[in-house]
Amino acid sequence: MTEDYIVRATAADNQIRAFAATTRELTEAARQAHNTSPIATAALGRLMTAGVMMGSMLKGEDDLLTLKISGDGPMRGLLVTANARAEVKGYVYEPDVLLPASAAGKLDVGGAVGRGTLSVIRDMGLKEPYIGQTQLVSGEIAEDITYYYAASEQVPSSVGLGVLMNRDNTVRRAGGFILQLMPFTDESVVGALEKRLAGVRSVTAMLDAGLTPEQILQELLEDMEPVISDRMPAAFRCDCSRERVSKAILSTGRRELQEMIADGQPVEAGCQFCGKKYCFSIAELEELLQNA
Repeated sequence: MTEDYIVRATAADNQIRAFAATTRELTEAARQAHNTSPIATAALGRLMTAGVMMGSMLKGEDDLLTLKISGDGPMRGLLVTANARAEVKGYVYEPDVLLPASAAGKLDVGGAVGRGTLSVIRDMGLKEPYIGQTQLVSGEIAEDITYYYAASEQVPSSVGLGVLMNRDNTVRRAGGFILQLMPFTDESVVGALEKRLAGVRSVTAMLDAGLTPEQILQELLEDMEPVISDRMPAAFRCDCSRERVSKAILSTGRRELQEMIADGQPVEAGCQFCGKKYCFSIAELEELLQNA
């Protein structure tokens, strides 16, 4: 399969900035890591696709973006973290949730997520991270991020996200786009773009037709002279390590650690983001306790 990547572009004489991504590989990597159901795969794939595009907007090399959805549906929520290099990781709180198809015959992501909140956390190395939070408008994720940009950042945007599954529950296609208006955008451009977006096919239809990110932007921004400014690879990547997991075990507290040692059994701890397992012997737990 082709490598996942993002393209960044401008259109209408820099009055519009645009991003499009193909994310099949990273969505399939997450599906395998977490053994997610089709509906959980679709939700996670959509949020990770948004994450890699939003992450690529970060200015600093070490800046981090976290997208957190909390809902009252059976999926309960999901968490995605991305960096400026378009590396992303994420997980679903209830990865095996199953629901009947929606009235439109599609995976009912909105029903699985339910009502709740979207939090966008930007950690830019300052004392406190920037946190923006909005109510979910549909739980379908693309509409929720569109609303977040308008309500929390006052940036008029259009977001499209899609994941298509094969019959064997592997990922067939995944990707999406984000279009944003600059503050100085002329009203005639706004009107033309709204008219254009009202007439184009859905992002899932574009993905199903095999359109590349460049072709997606060409279809969305036809007559507005889109100019591709950058192309960068995107990937599912977890930076977990034995040291990080040992710190997580330590954070449970001395008493908890003493109880683990008293049980006399090695402790296996897994990374929530990638599912990798780390095993700690009694001797290693005792060493952790000494260093606590």
